[in-house]
Amino acid sequence: MPYISLITPCFNEEDNVQELHRRVTAVFAELPAYSYEHIFIDNASTDATVVKLKEIAAADSRVRVIVNARNFGHIRSPMHALLAASGEAVISLVADLQDPPEMIPTLLAKWEEGYKTVICVKRSAEETPAMFMLRRAYYALVERMASIITIQNFTGFGLYDRKVVEAIREMGDPYPFFRGMIAEIGLKICQLPYDQPSRKRGLTKNNFYSLYDIGMLGITNLSKVPLRLVTGLGFISAAVSFLAGLSYLLYKLMFWSHFNVGVAPVIIGLFFLGSVQLISIGVIGEYVGAIHTQVQKRPYVVEKERIGF
Repeated sequence: MPYISLITPCFNEEDNVQELHRRVTAVFAELPAYSYEHIFIDNASTDATVVKLKEIAAADSRVRVIVNARNFGHIRSPMHALLAASGEAVISLVADLQDPPEMIPTLLAKWEEGYKTVICVKRSAEETPAMFMLRRAYYALVERMASIITIQNFTGFGLYDRKVVEAIREMGDPYPFFRGMIAEIGLKICQLPYDQPSRKRGLTKNNFYSLYDIGMLGITNLSKVPLRLVTGLGFISAAVSFLAGLSYLLYKLMFWSHFNVGVAPVIIGLFFLGSVQLISIGVIGEYVGAIHTQVQKRPYVVEKERIGF
């Protein structure tokens, strides 16, 4: 009987965890050929999420709960849960019910066919058209810059064979870009399209900073193109400045007594070069920050409590 692990990151999801557990239980009731565990990892919620998770774990021996000592962020906490799972395959489900548990039988069927990774790719999402188009534009940009084939409209919802989990463990990335890691591994991937429902209860935890963090992490993890662009921009800026200076010099020599340059070109040039420098420093800073995170080698999370293990 194959043993499956489900992992669910939580932060202030008191309105959703009980329904998610109920739906997962109903799905596996129709799958008697599988045994499973369901790991909830709570990122120091400030509401009643932990209380409800303890109630669920007390009533269901298949439920395990990890309570983090503090909020370790939306990237490190799920990775810790993934590596804590012991199943032959691991299924990742978010707590906000936007990853439908009813897709689990299809994930398992594809895994039984031999796929080591079965991922769910958003065909559509109940969000504003502007946000959906922005996401598509970002994925297209990363696809162009990356040295590997990336996966568009993939948020992490899917099934991962034990071989994939161990490959991720060996990478030892302290601040991982999960979608990039799955593409980097290169094992056989099955993509399942689905329509992502909107959040019914609670508030989304994604804000501008978290989205920017994931976006920049994807770029710096998968591509050196921005660094090369900075170098190219420096050469272009230098060439433009040299040609502009040479043009003004020649014009002044030809019309010495009639041509007054003034301070406007100087100010425009300074602003132009200053903006190029700031952009370049920002891009380089993102890569330096990524290196700084790598060399610290901090654990994904520090656990406050474990229940049901």
